[in-house]
Amino acid sequence: MKKIPRSTLIPLLLLIYLAVMAYFGWADYAAGLSSALNYFGVLGVTLTIIVVLHFTIKRQERLRKEREDDMKRNSEK
Repeated sequence: MKKIPRSTLIPLLLLIYLAVMAYFGWADYAAGLSSALNYFGVLGVTLTIIVVLHFTIKRQERLRKEREDDMKRNSEK
């Protein structure tokens, strides 16, 4: 079984959590207890943070792999 990279798993879990929270918050928005700017603003900011987190973790994974490859090449010499 192939291991799911952290850069995919963590944002995926956060997206699922965000979807659940958005579902529960929809009732307040539909009842008029929350403004559209507040409801959709929080969703938008949270999605932006999740996307930035994905690319940040992906960059860390790439740098870690490059470092490990470099150490392997240096140890072979």
